[in-house]
Amino acid sequence: MAIDQINLNLLRSLQVLLDECHVSRAAEKLNLTQSAVSRQLSQLRELCGDSLLVRDGNQLIPTPKAMAMRGKLAQLLGEVDQLLNDKPFDPLLWQQEFVISSSDYVAQYILPNIVALGAEHAPKVNLAYRLWQPDYLSKMNEQGIHLASTMLPEPPKHLSSVQIGEDKSLCLMRKNHPLASIESLSCDQITAYSHLKVTGGGDKDSPADIALNALGYQRRIALKVPFFSAAINALLASDYLMIVPEHIAINLSREYPLTYATLPFDTQAHQYWLMWHPKYDLDSAHQWMRERVLNVMKTCPYSIGMI
Repeated sequence: MAIDQINLNLLRSLQVLLDECHVSRAAEKLNLTQSAVSRQLSQLRELCGDSLLVRDGNQLIPTPKAMAMRGKLAQLLGEVDQLLNDKPFDPLLWQQEFVISSSDYVAQYILPNIVALGAEHAPKVNLAYRLWQPDYLSKMNEQGIHLASTMLPEPPKHLSSVQIGEDKSLCLMRKNHPLASIESLSCDQITAYSHLKVTGGGDKDSPADIALNALGYQRRIALKVPFFSAAINALLASDYLMIVPEHIAINLSREYPLTYATLPFDTQAHQYWLMWHPKYDLDSAHQWMRERVLNVMKTCPYSIGMI
């Protein structure tokens, strides 16, 4: 595709089409008619020598060439926006709803620090928080999520990301639990008691189940709850055990009459990522916010960075 054959409007339309994979939604975002966007897509297909988007049932699926173009396209248009924008970014004047998604633990213990930061330095920004769901990983743009954090074994290839930190699993229980005096538990002891599981947010404990199963053991999940507040109350009122990431076990034990013990097996380390769609890589407002959210997630008293 030669530069003298295209204009920036076509490139902007291509970016939105690849984000939405839907002609009518792209037309709505571009403030154009559906027929105008369809004509632009035909022009782009001819210029690129590729179908770019192909129909699969009721969906449009990007071709490999289109997927390869997405990151470069976002970078190019971001650079053009910066070139044409002669006003420096001022967070005090920034107006937007900024959507963050993570676990309920982050919502309860870390989000207040983010809210305080925003209220002081970007008072016109409205923050919205969504409890992280695993299928959001493939729908970040579609869901309108600007920043997300969760546990993943490796960084997602289709998103931009930075690692927040990593830790391992521990077994959490009430301080007067029959196993509380045992520093390192055996598999027999772990499976002798019922467990509870927090289902909201990322996957916090299935690596432990995999390790137990490989050793011929299986634990009973007697209670599933969506929030840590409910899990804490259940732990304090019972002999349940809960396998959680190390930083969560340590921080909850500081605040409640809980204690923790190491596991008798190794599991894959929990790796925590802050993620966003590549189209925001060079966006000044997003860059400002994600740098500060990352700093909060690494340094606030309840974060992974403080264990």
